Amino acid sequence: MSLTSVVAPSPAPQNVAALIGERLSLSALHQLGGTLGGYSFVKVVVDRENAVIHFLNDARHSFHAIYIGEEILGVPEERVRAEIDSYNQDFYHGPDRRFLLGILARHPQMLSLETVEVDTMPAELIREFHAFVARYVDPALPLVFKPANQLQERIVREIPAAELPRVFAHELFSTAPFVALNPGTATGRLRAFRTEAEYRAATLDWSDIIVMDRVPDDIPRLSGIVNARHTTPLSHTNVLATGWQIPNAVQLGALADIERRGLDGKWVEYTVDARALTLQEIDEPASAAPPNWYAQRVTLEEPESERSPIVNLARLRAADRYRYGTKAANLGELHHVLAHGSQRLLGFYQVPRPPRENLLPYLARLLDVPADADCVEQGVPPHPRRGSAPEPRSLHAAARRLLDDHVRVPRGIALPFSLQRRFLESSPRIQQAIGKLKMACELDAREIEPLCVELQSLIRSARMPGALAGEIDSALVSQLAGVQTFVVRSSSNAEDLAGFSAAGIYESLNHVTTAERIFASVKEVWASLVSVRSVRLRRQAGISLDECYMGVVIQEQVAADFGGVLVTTNPMNRADFRTVYVNVSPRVTDVVDGSALPMQYLYSTVEGGGRTVSLGDAAADLDSRAHDQLQRLAIAGRLLQGHFSPDYTFGSPVDIEWLADGDHLHLVQLRPYSV
Repeated sequence: MSLTSVVAPSPAPQNVAALIGERLSLSALHQLGGTLGGYSFVKVVVDRENAVIHFLNDARHSFHAIYIGEEILGVPEERVRAEIDSYNQDFYHGPDRRFLLGILARHPQMLSLETVEVDTMPAELIREFHAFVARYVDPALPLVFKPANQLQERIVREIPAAELPRVFAHELFSTAPFVALNPGTATGRLRAFRTEAEYRAATLDWSDIIVMDRVPDDIPRLSGIVNARHTTPLSHTNVLATGWQIPNAVQLGALADIERRGLDGKWVEYTVDARALTLQEIDEPASAAPPNWYAQRVTLEEPESERSPIVNLARLRAADRYRYGTKAANLGELHHVLAHGSQRLLGFYQVPRPPRENLLPYLARLLDVPADADCVEQGVPPHPRRGSAPEPRSLHAAARRLLDDHVRVPRGIALPFSLQRRFLESSPRIQQAIGKLKMACELDAREIEPLCVELQSLIRSARMPGALAGEIDSALVSQLAGVQTFVVRSSSNAEDLAGFSAAGIYESLNHVTTAERIFASVKEVWASLVSVRSVRLRRQAGISLDECYMGVVIQEQVAADFGGVLVTTNPMNRADFRTVYVNVSPRVTDVVDGSALPMQYLYSTVEGGGRTVSLGDAAADLDSRAHDQLQRLAIAGRLLQGHFSPDYTFGSPVDIEWLADGDHLHLVQLRPYSV
């Protein structure tokens, strides 16, 4: 076919497998491809052997490999899927590969071309791919190459821009008009706030869907969220939205669009999917039915508030959450895994995840052991911290070696629920205030909020009984002598539950030094259990004050070069089992409180390699050594997902807060991540 021929009209998707050898018109791009993140795209295959370009029909073939097998090589789909690892090796890593595979996306002022993220295409093939595709697209729109992984980012930076026009993912992400944070559909009243003062002056209801530039952390339970500016999927508000299972997205220009359409205050149906969000005005219901979560009350495990000792974190296991709280119990479990290992570490990789039927060889490659290494071996190597250990000869031993060499959990102690109970019972005024608050909650009285404020003030100002102060002091002397700076963390039984994440509603305090400040910080954590917001959110979930207790973790504060949050899933594409999502900031609190935009990365825990999604507010990307650390963090997180999985699908992601120095990754919190 002629190079200059133009498709008119565009082919009907149901009738063709691809547009072959023709220049791609914009109308053909829209008909053949799909939409993702607000951008139209079409898949591209260049057959170097025959010098032919193929623009794939996404309705017929959603995978490059299946198209090449069926339409070019004459190989049935079943056989391609059965031998997918071999095909992928040729397609994405072969030095003399026949095919170049990629995705072409339409942006307002340009077209971008990128490979599949696992592709190790060298510089000469990148140049060839870009030049070939450029001959077959609309010359009115510049074609730029978009590196798909950090290896390509390094390669592209070494090629003069005049020879290879480029755009980096983080540059596009910062201006992306739409990002799906949590898919779903909800109906409710749309409430648009241009300032935080407008938000503070409003009375919000569970049926509201709010639209703001930056949604405050103290939002009540709502029906939906629209962020009019970019944010991270791991901020407290977005974690809450995920836990509440409400639709949530970034849509630039949302406030102006809502004003133009006159939707503020109107009832709408709000839908978020991977492609876009929609707001469709509907008639206001005569009476709004209570939401599903109102009828589905959250159930708490029976807590133990009788006298329990203050203990070293390393002595706790996950089952101790009923006495010390979820956070403390999970940290204790982490200590145990690092000290003793776990037979569940390989769990995620032992489950077939089509089109990858066997992930163990991928893990072997990541852990640098033979692809046919056994999962376990008879003699587990000696613990490296207790003596020399041989090189790992199994996947299990290699997994343990990775954790032992690179992962740490800061030392700490755990204060039990019973300590909080003894403190509260030591003050008649506090007991009287608790009684008033319980009565107000039962009657749904207006006085709930001022009673919460009063009770918090009483807890903060009450004297720590000498016996309790002595127990805390003795535990710190015996377990953490020599530590200069501490972190005092909340650890409640009313958090990290199915349907109730409680992200960010309880206090944790950093940079605590003296004994006096430790006692004050412990009381601050205890007081956060009865904050206005925590009481309100628990009441909405059906959790009574009688059921709730607060433990405390006092931990050594680790000096770090940077830190962040890892979730062992891709929040922007839940069907992507291969990658994990990492946010990074010089201050870990910047990630979760939403005050600054962190750097955002995706790392593959199957093929390896990472992608820079966003630089956030940072001036430059991390160096290669830091990226190596993040790749190890990604694999460690996936291994720990196996250990902490509640079932045998090993598919439940975990949320890990971490800090990194020059040598180690320090895990300071681990909890389930709602999906």
